[in-house]
Amino acid sequence: MNSASAASFHDSRSSLMSRETPVVFVVDNDISVRESLESLIRFAGWQPQTFACAQEFLSRPRLFVPSCLVLDVALPDLNGLELQKRIASGRNDMPIIFITAHGDVPMTVRAMKGGAVDFFTKPFDDDVLLSAIRNAISRSDIALSQELEVRALRAGYASLSTREREVMDLVVTGMLNKHVGVELGISEITVKAHRGRVMQKMNAGSLADLVKMAGALHHHR
Repeated sequence: MNSASAASFHDSRSSLMSRETPVVFVVDNDISVRESLESLIRFAGWQPQTFACAQEFLSRPRLFVPSCLVLDVALPDLNGLELQKRIASGRNDMPIIFITAHGDVPMTVRAMKGGAVDFFTKPFDDDVLLSAIRNAISRSDIALSQELEVRALRAGYASLSTREREVMDLVVTGMLNKHVGVELGISEITVKAHRGRVMQKMNAGSLADLVKMAGALHHHR
């Protein structure tokens, strides 16, 4: 990505992510655990948000900041594994750390196969949990950055006219302007004009940049 697109992406990412510190969500029906973890998380410099049940957690709005979820397995409505299944497919920017008072091997395997990054049995060492949260937030930061980059690319592509998209789709295959013109039934000069607008709207500094962008858009469709 060229300097202009990188700056644009950095600005959009900063506007969404730098307003708040990373958030650590905690879902546990034991109030003593919630209060203990809230203090621990706040002391570590993150923003805790605690919930007594899965439905409370599901009702909160999504935050576009690095985050993770510390999730108890035993909950009064949806259990932790069911909640994980409900949110895992669309929230790879929010890694899940499971905690439980009564864990076993099958439960751990199911949680890890579902995408959990760690699984701890109560009581656990505070430093070990903090290390796991730190790693999860780092993963979240990377995933959220990638998501915002794709959003920026989609917005750029959406701003293209139908003809500009046709030109872009052919140009990124390596086709020369004159051949693009023949393919679309327009002059080479017109192709150059469309190509220039495509490069500008997509914030692409070179054909190589545009090819990478087209590849990323295709991958995330």
